[in-house]
Formats: sequence, structure tokens, C-alpha cells
Amino acid sequence: MSTALALSAWPARGRTLFPGVLASVVVAAAATFLSQHYGAPVMLFALLLGLAMNFLSGSSPPTALRAGPPEGERPPWGGPAAAAAPCAPGIEFTARQVLRIGVALLGLRITLAQIAALGIAPVGIVIISVVLTIGLSMLAARALGFNTLFGLLSGGATAICGASAAMALAAALPAHPQKERATLFTVVGVSALSTLAMIVYPMAVRAFGLDARGAGVFLGGTIHDVAQVVGAGYSLSQETGDVATFVKLLRVAMLLPVIVFAVLLARRGSKGAAAGPRPPLLPGFVVGFAALVGLASTGWLPQPVLALGNDVSRWCLVAAIAAIGMKTQLKELATVGFKPVALMLGETVFLAILVLALVRWLP
Repeated sequence: MSTALALSAWPARGRTLFPGVLASVVVAAAATFLSQHYGAPVMLFALLLGLAMNFLSGSSPPTALRAGPPEGERPPWGGPAAAAAPCAPGIEFTARQVLRIGVALLGLRITLAQIAALGIAPVGIVIISVVLTIGLSMLAARALGFNTLFGLLSGGATAICGASAAMALAAALPAHPQKERATLFTVVGVSALSTLAMIVYPMAVRAFGLDARGAGVFLGGTIHDVAQVVGAGYSLSQETGDVATFVKLLRVAMLLPVIVFAVLLARRGSKGAAAGPRPPLLPGFVVGFAALVGLASTGWLPQPVLALGNDVSRWCLVAAIAAIGMKTQLKELATVGFKPVALMLGETVFLAILVLALVRWLP
């Protein structure tokens, strides 16, 4: 009976969610168009456009739209008060559930065969750099007076795969009043630093005299976002681009154990807390990520299916970051101060120096 009632409620729920989901998709499409024509990170465009459309979420609606009960009394799934912000439920759904779908589909990007083909040295470089960067970031965050989880969030974004890692880790961490603000700041910072690295790092590998394989390991092991890794690697040579892409995918594979670590840390921190239930040890989207890595590794999926999964994942993540932008007021980001900027810049510089040293020392 309860299942039947839940199914019967879906049409009404879908009508409630549709305006906000549609708004997020439209912003994602606009961000994709701008990214393709101007070469900047699509996540950054989605975030900026989302911030510009903040009024759709009802967090700061124009005076003419303020009607009905106060926002704190607004029902979560519609009702008379939802008229004041008809997009709010769908935006919230996109920022949470669509985000998790996009993270799970990231598993289709990598296979176990690709990891094995890299050999021992690149695998060691990636594992060492990810562990040390995240560990140092958590210590630095605590020293600067931030929550340790912010260091995990920013360090994970720097060490793994940029904005995608930031959003995946944010999805795994428990609710916190500052979590979305921290996620937005991390996405902005890591996108800007990744674009700068795509320009500077190819010149650096020439200056240090790295061969094609060494340059690929360095670029794939340091640049934050996949698109920027591809752009920097293939700007040097085909071999450098191939190695950089594989190393980057190996960093993406590190997302799973880091998310599990984040969940364990959050569960330990929530013991005895009255804020709410502890997060599950393995969230559903993490299980989906691992399952899709295994499925992609079997070779059973044809290339068009893998390409479709990658495209759907990208669209989900872009729409989710647009929705997160819509939920956040720009003045909140303007108050972060210098310390978070210094933290992310320090993480990026540390990762670059560490990977360069490992490329030099490891065979």
C-alpha cells in the first residue's frame, strides 16, 4: 500500500520539481555553449550563471515576488507557499540528487585495465601525491582555524579531479550551514587554478627538460580538471597527451577511497551529536560509482554507451553546480577572506612540487 501511495505521488512531485530542474538544465546549456566558444571551464560558467539567477531559488526574491508565508514556513514540496519560489524544490533536487547521479556515472570513465597499463611508478606517484596533499590540506585547514572537513574538500578537489571531486566529496559529507558556501568557493578556486595550470605547466615541463612520458605524468598528476589535462597534454605531443590522460583517470579512480575516508571521518565526528543521523558508510552513489568502474572494466559496454554515460555525467554535474549557484548569494562568497585563497593556492603549489620531485626520483 505504501509503495502504491509513493508511486501515485510521483506525478505531483514531478510537476513540483520540473520548473527548478528545467531552470538548472537551461543554465547548464548556456554554460556549455559559453565554454565551447570561449574556452573557459564549463563548471565556472555554470557557477557564475547560477549565482546570477539566485532569485529563482527564493533565497532573495524580488519584492514583487514575496508572497505567502515566510520562507522558513514554506513547504518543501510545494503548496500555496511555493508560489513565491516555484523553482526552489527543483533546484534543491538538482543540487542534491542529480549531483549524486553525475558522480556515480563518473565510474564509466576508468577501467582497471587502464590503471594496470600505467605501471607501478605512476600509480605510486598518484597514491603518494593524493594522500600527502589531502593530509597536509586537513592539517593546514585546522591551523588556519577552519573545519578539518574543509581541508578534506579543498585538498580532495586539488589532488583528485577538480570541481567534480569537490562536488562528490560535498555530496558525501554531512549537512552543515557552511557546506554549500565552501563547495562553491572550492569549485571557483579549483577551476581558476586549473585553467592557469593548463597555460603555465606545459612551459614548466619544457623548462625542466622532462621527456614525453615524464611530462605526461606531471601534467596528469597536477592539473585539476580532466579537460585542462587533455588540453595541456596534447598541446605538447600525442604521447604526452595519452600518458597525461591515463594518469588523470587514475587520480579520478582515487575518488572512491577518498569518499569512503570522508564518510568514515564524518561518521566519527557525528558520534553522540544531536544534529541528525550519521551518514551511511557507503552512500548509494559511491556503490554505483564502484559498480560502474567494474562494469566498464569488463569491456561488455560498447563505446557509444560509455560515451553516452560520460555525457550524461557531465550534464548532471554542470546542472548541479548551476543549481548550487542558484542557492547561494554572491555576497556570501565575497566574505571568505584571504585564508581560504591561500590554502588552495598552497595546495596547488605543494602538489606541483611533490609530483615533479617524484617524477625525477622514481624510475
